[in-house]
Amino acid sequence: MLLLSRRDVESLLDLDRLIDALGPAMADLSAGRVSMPQRIVTLAQKGLLAAMPVYMDSKQALAAKLVTVFPDNEPLHLPSHQAVILVFDTRTGSLRAMMDGTWITALRTAAGSALSARLLARKDAHVLLIVGTGVQARSHARAMTRVRPVREVRVLGRSPQKAEQLAAEIFVEQGIRTIACSGPEPAFDGADIVCATTHATEPVVKGAWLRPGMHVTSVGLSPDGCEVDADAVVKSLVVVETREAALASDPDGANDLNWPIRDGLIGKDHIHAEIGELVSGAKTGRTSADQITLYKSVGVAVQDAVAAHLVLEAAEKQGAGRVVEI
Repeated sequence: MLLLSRRDVESLLDLDRLIDALGPAMADLSAGRVSMPQRIVTLAQKGLLAAMPVYMDSKQALAAKLVTVFPDNEPLHLPSHQAVILVFDTRTGSLRAMMDGTWITALRTAAGSALSARLLARKDAHVLLIVGTGVQARSHARAMTRVRPVREVRVLGRSPQKAEQLAAEIFVEQGIRTIACSGPEPAFDGADIVCATTHATEPVVKGAWLRPGMHVTSVGLSPDGCEVDADAVVKSLVVVETREAALASDPDGANDLNWPIRDGLIGKDHIHAEIGELVSGAKTGRTSADQITLYKSVGVAVQDAVAAHLVLEAAEKQGAGRVVEI
């Protein structure tokens, strides 16, 4: 099999190609042309281990990701999400490649959010607010500038020092203004796109802070809380990867949507569309400049398979990686 390290994956995975490739893949998923069971989750004392298999006939891709989520890893200088992806031959079932999935997880999650912004954010959206200061904060900042004319990036985090550090690090050479915000009210005021990228146990996006025309993305996963409060969900046109994944039971579901449903504030029909339905044209997206849109992502295996397919394709062309026997 071909073994691809984190360094290999970083050099081989092109973010622009990934954003473009996710669109038709998510359309295939919503149309029932992908075999993708719900992920299997095992709880550990301080985190979880998830298994995410998928088969995509359109790309002849058969893959599985094993990912751990340990939110308390920061003091250990380790990512909260760590993963490995296995790619199999679709004719024989033989293992073709094993690659680092940590970088893929970071990039494909941000690419999915960028796809949602391409489909839902206003064309003139130019002020981006990143809530969080970790890996996903960085990857979302990179991805969003690919799909909208971002001229200002704001960073809001629990630690003002980390927010200032991230603001100083990103886009130094691209002429994009970066600001570390001291609180939610000045951060949200005037923002066009808001990306929540946290393990928050309390909402970091509240309906009271949202303004007409905003597009919000939320990718956080925390068994003990949620990123987006019920008021924000109620006010928004809600789009998800798949309804089944978004409404799955804890800990691998989106508490942000389950809680307002549980409390009777919205029904399951409040989910307007799957993102693949927007890509295919089966559902419409934003219908007015004042509409608030929300993309709630929990991460699905088809996104990993698309990214792994791009990495493996590039590796074979460039002769990257190392062939090993197991």
